[in-house]
Amino acid sequence: MQNAIDPPSKRTKIEKRMDKIIYVLFCTLILVSFIGTLFFGIETKKDINGGNYRRWYLRPDSTTVFFGPRRISVAAFLHFLTGLMLYGYLIPISLYVSIEICKVLQIIFINQDLSMYDEETDRPAHARTSNLNEELGQVRTIFSDKTGTLTCNSMEFVKCSIAGTAYGRGMTQLEIAMARKRGERLTEPMPIDTGESEKSVKGFNFRDERIMNGQWVHEPHSDVIQKFFRVLATCHTAVILDVTESGEITYEAASKIIYETESPDEAAFVIAAREVGFKFCKRTHTSIELHELDPFSGQRVDRVYKLLQVLEFSSARRRMSVIVRNPENQLLLLAKGADSVIFERLSEDGRVFEAQTKEHIEKYSEAGLRTMAIAYRELGDDEYTRWEQEFMEAKTSVTADRDDLVDKLADRIERDLILLGATAVEDKLQNGVPECIDKLAHAGIGIWVLTGDKKGTAINIGYACSLLRHGMKQIVITLELPEIEALERHGDKEAIAKASLDRVKQQIHEGKSQVTRELSTEFGLIIDGKSLTSVLENNLVNSLMEIAMSCATVICCRTSPKQKAIVTRLVKSVTDKTTLAIGDGANDVGMIQAADIGVGISGVEGTQAAMASDFAIAQFRFLERLLLVHGHWCYRRIAMMICYFFYKNITFGFTLFWFEAYASFSGQPAYNDWYMSCYNVFFTSLPVIALGIFDQDVSARLCLQNPLLYQEGVQNILFSWVRILGWMFNGVLSSIIIFFLCTNSITGQAFREDGQVADYAVLGVTMYTCVVWIVNCQMALSINYFTWIQHLVIWGSIALWYIFLAVYGSIPPTLSTTAYKVFVEACAPSILYWLTTVLVIIATLLPLFTVRAFRVRFWPMEHDRIQRQRSKGPKPDGAENQDATDKRLPESCNTQNSSDSPLEISIRIDNLKASPRRKNS
Repeated sequence: MQNAIDPPSKRTKIEKRMDKIIYVLFCTLILVSFIGTLFFGIETKKDINGGNYRRWYLRPDSTTVFFGPRRISVAAFLHFLTGLMLYGYLIPISLYVSIEICKVLQIIFINQDLSMYDEETDRPAHARTSNLNEELGQVRTIFSDKTGTLTCNSMEFVKCSIAGTAYGRGMTQLEIAMARKRGERLTEPMPIDTGESEKSVKGFNFRDERIMNGQWVHEPHSDVIQKFFRVLATCHTAVILDVTESGEITYEAASKIIYETESPDEAAFVIAAREVGFKFCKRTHTSIELHELDPFSGQRVDRVYKLLQVLEFSSARRRMSVIVRNPENQLLLLAKGADSVIFERLSEDGRVFEAQTKEHIEKYSEAGLRTMAIAYRELGDDEYTRWEQEFMEAKTSVTADRDDLVDKLADRIERDLILLGATAVEDKLQNGVPECIDKLAHAGIGIWVLTGDKKGTAINIGYACSLLRHGMKQIVITLELPEIEALERHGDKEAIAKASLDRVKQQIHEGKSQVTRELSTEFGLIIDGKSLTSVLENNLVNSLMEIAMSCATVICCRTSPKQKAIVTRLVKSVTDKTTLAIGDGANDVGMIQAADIGVGISGVEGTQAAMASDFAIAQFRFLERLLLVHGHWCYRRIAMMICYFFYKNITFGFTLFWFEAYASFSGQPAYNDWYMSCYNVFFTSLPVIALGIFDQDVSARLCLQNPLLYQEGVQNILFSWVRILGWMFNGVLSSIIIFFLCTNSITGQAFREDGQVADYAVLGVTMYTCVVWIVNCQMALSINYFTWIQHLVIWGSIALWYIFLAVYGSIPPTLSTTAYKVFVEACAPSILYWLTTVLVIIATLLPLFTVRAFRVRFWPMEHDRIQRQRSKGPKPDGAENQDATDKRLPESCNTQNSSDSPLEISIRIDNLKASPRRKNS
């Protein structure tokens, strides 16, 4: 609970920019109100000039305070307030309500997408917030955990190194794939999981006749093997879930025991010990009971170990130990942990097998296996008694530094260890991970993997899941160097820090030079946790970020959960681009909360990550559809929706301004009060909501086949300031055309058959009719994907205006005021009303239609080209099976193929960055 933090408040970049636009519109509101007030004051002051009345018909000598020329300052101030209320329609208050409605319905579509439903776990995608929908379409960098996120987190014990001897037959899938890519001859071609075995045991995939079936007793170092598996069977926090009815565990029943452990690794170790012959079968608060094979008698015996202390694993300690007293009354400390942590705690006499074990660990890491070192030491009774007294005092203290005291005492006892060997467990990749990462990379998304694994393991997993590709050059920043390790053995902290800083600076400088020198080459950066710590402590962040941002892939190995969160915050602040973090365990929560978007995977490690996330999915491969399909659609819908909202409100608001100028800035509204009140509620609201829910520029299939389309969101092309100001200018232009065409078409001439001219009410209805038609027709021009719902809301909104006008106009004039019978008796019978409406609609829509036609024809955006090619129909026979990315780019490059030239991909992305109107070759 002490490490828990309040969940951060996250807002999208579109929302933040929308706030700025509201400020602009608010300033516009004040400006037009001030301009109206200024001209009102000038005109009103002229009404009385000496004893002459300029506008005598307004009776300036006997008027209210609102129009009094003798108190012009008061009248001007009141007119300014009138202007603020009159032009308040420039501020789209209903926009926020409409956006929330759309976002809630968007997440319903995400939650019900069967393509993101995992049958095995019976888990659909789950959007835990509706605030970040459009942000899914703008992700520039993804931070991913490895274990349980890219892999299944279903650990299987496959190999081990004991007393300098490697045990375990067969090759992992990753070993076979890497050997074939290098053209090497397979020495052990049989995959581990295809060997002949009597039965399949979950968590155990080990084959070696030298160890199994009690044959380990004939090995040269059988005593070390015995100690090794005793550590695996004893050093853990597992509990037994399934026992016999009597509560007693026999040898036959031991194989049926089900273990509940804190991690899949721990379960694999306990199961491995059981299968070899060291069966953990009972646990109490003070003891652990094993069924073992006695190497001298050849019989199965029960051995009870008195459990004295458990020094639990933590991400900072990266090791776990137990202190037990065995039946021979020996005090033993049994330890397991990361090899780098265990090796630095070995005694001089405990390093007999260090060289061979390190060699085996390196080999296991290259095979993509997770390794852990196993060690022990004997304790003296006096030494333990003194230590236990201090340890219990530290544990029971209530001071702020209690945890630090406990860790220091644990570190003191966990010294002078004797190395026994190392374990190697396999965690296979999830289905579809390589294809998903490849697609995301070709969408221009940078991918960072933050893992606690060794460098070799991380690199080979990177190759296995297409993070690293052959032909990609690696920049390695590491402190796992012989000279650093030599200094660490001497324990000189100042010398270690200085040497580490020098080596990190040197490697960063070399990496910069390499990136600058080879601009056309794709790079992958690999950095370990120690180097990352040195970078953070010595203000080298900017230099590291400069290299990292030039690399297509970054792998941070040997990183702690705290470092994962720090790296995420650094990239987020340096790039100012949208970041996404995905993980499956509690140690990923910090990273998930630090990123702009957090995605949790409900996996073996529980639901902590999913509960702390913004979106929860069952498999990593679903991230492809979540971003490239739903992210792209949501970004486009929200961006278009907001731009259109500003357009329709500016169009409406500025017709009021032009009319006020036409009426000598008197503050007289052009429309009836109920017309204005219903504009955003009934006549223009439903079409924009339908746009935000249903519109699609291309189908889901084409989104996945054309990943570069995603760059429209990353570069924020659809919500750039140029696009926003363009929509605003279009709104002002539309208002000008509407007002001046209406006033010049129907005023000053006979409007009715009896010769009567159009009055104020008729002019207001005509202008309002044109506004309703034009903003809804603009919506029809903007929509890419028509359904019956779009047709219903667009044409239904227009029809609703006429129905409202007829019904409202039939109400007595005490309520309907200027709307009384204006449509039925004045407008509907007049051919001039209908001709003016048609003329204004055509004249207003023609500029936008012309500009859009020229842009689509000569400077098409990515979705324009896809739509055009789709409209040409299917390809010839056999061509339909090709990736649609063959037709996506002018260069006809297949961006789904990992062998694409990195230069070609970067050129295409740079072209998209430079201009949304890239000419189609």
